[in-house]
Amino acid sequence: MAEQSPLIQAKNLTCIREDRILFEHLSFAISPGDIVQVEGPNGAGKTSLLRLLAGLSMPFEGNIFYQEQSIHEQAEHYYQDLLYLGHMPGVKAELTAQENLAFNLAMVGADPELAEDTLANVNLLGFEDATASHLSAGQHRRIALARLWQSQAKVWILDEPFTAIDKQGVASLEQLFVQHAQAGGCVILTTHQDLSLPADLVKKITLSYRFY
Repeated sequence: MAEQSPLIQAKNLTCIREDRILFEHLSFAISPGDIVQVEGPNGAGKTSLLRLLAGLSMPFEGNIFYQEQSIHEQAEHYYQDLLYLGHMPGVKAELTAQENLAFNLAMVGADPELAEDTLANVNLLGFEDATASHLSAGQHRRIALARLWQSQAKVWILDEPFTAIDKQGVASLEQLFVQHAQAGGCVILTTHQDLSLPADLVKKITLSYRFY
């Protein structure tokens, strides 16, 4: 069987923030079916690495490739295949939970009519008509995460997706990650929680804090 080409390759990445080297000469490959946890202490550059992989920041040195082409030379194609969720949930306070999700689904070409049913996956039924300004931080997070159940993107990049999520919600998300990987996608995430997935299903990129 021919070896599968990687979805994402990072080659010799160096990241500098405020005159401090977070990491340098970092290279790795992520293939279809991979679930990758970026780990390391606070300040090691986990979020910075995710932002580089999402094309939101430029590395000081090195390059990132999607399907063997630089992500910055094929940005439109890459962003069509990317779902990125950062620390901020991106929820509009004046819209209801259902309106927020419908808007997000429409933005990626999914059917906004699926919003109400999709909210059930993140335990938000009963809150669909509540304005986001009256919902908790955890509920905001769940509105954002609901997009995953309708996403056709191959690459999921998720910064602390389990923040403010209960144990049942975490288990549901982990199962969704496995299903996405088995369908040929990849998941790249940071989390301060231990994943409950079998060790052979999770690859790790470990960053170390640099003292100067």
